[in-house]
Amino acid sequence: MATEPAAAARRVIDIITGTWQAQALYAAVAISLPDHIAAGHTGTAELADRSGTDRDALTRLLRLLTAMGVCTGSEEAGYGLTEVGELLRGEHPHAMGDMVRLYGEEFHRAWGSVADVVRTGGSGFEHAHGRSLHEHLRDVPGAGAKFQRAMNAGNVFFPGVLDAFDFGRCRRVVDVAGGSGMLLSVVLQAHPQLHGTLFERPFMVPVAREYLDKTVGDDGRYETVGGDLFERVPQGADAYLLSRVLQDWDDERCVRLLANIRAALPPEGRLLILERVIDTSGATILPLLWDLHLLMAAGGRERTLDGYRSVLTAAGLRLESVHSLALETSLLIAARA
Repeated sequence: MATEPAAAARRVIDIITGTWQAQALYAAVAISLPDHIAAGHTGTAELADRSGTDRDALTRLLRLLTAMGVCTGSEEAGYGLTEVGELLRGEHPHAMGDMVRLYGEEFHRAWGSVADVVRTGGSGFEHAHGRSLHEHLRDVPGAGAKFQRAMNAGNVFFPGVLDAFDFGRCRRVVDVAGGSGMLLSVVLQAHPQLHGTLFERPFMVPVAREYLDKTVGDDGRYETVGGDLFERVPQGADAYLLSRVLQDWDDERCVRLLANIRAALPPEGRLLILERVIDTSGATILPLLWDLHLLMAAGGRERTLDGYRSVLTAAGLRLESVHSLALETSLLIAARA
């Protein structure tokens, strides 16, 4: 019995220091530490010189990063990168550095307002930055592209969509609010018979066009269309993609955008929704963390399966099936009711 208070205290300490690990990871990316190590600069003095940092402070950061499983080695032997550390290199094909920057800068400040948000509502981003996330992405130069690079870094679950849904029966697919076009690119590359439309806010269209030109090619297989998903979406596709969009909006606006997709959906068409589903038993923590993060970032939310059914039903759609993907993400397939 005597050890129970100590174990509980240790759990509190582990929780409250979690943000320190996140910020240590951010610091490593901010000073390009993984890139310097990958370039062969492994000694502490050399790394301090290359990164323009204080040697003592860097030594202490490297010790923590090694304990966290980001780096290998020691001050005496020199440092290397683990598989985790490799993902932070700028040239890694699945680089996550921009995601770390976004969460270490804008979103870290937003989370500083968590108590205020719980008391009064709203979003942490607005409390901290004086504007909504969507206004920030629209108005701050480079913010939209940075955000999409960060989102792309967390999209390792996209290939699972190809296994869960048969695109072979489709001729046209529309990615609604498709961001940089990464999901549409994955689908088009796997299914050469498809024609794709990426529908996004006008200021994001150039970012998507650049990415799709690079990954799919400028061969007429896709088009980009700017517009407002709360007004209308392109008509008549066999499949509509909606990846991590519902999480940004309240139920009323979700029903409105889903109703617009319902109006465009042919009788045999399908809507593919990628979101995290809250397990009310608490068995999976990542959707619960993301649920509160969305409140901090955009005033949004994750939903339970019943919550998704509710907004789909109100828009004239029915949930047909649910498929588990990586990173505790789910693919929800919906059809016309």
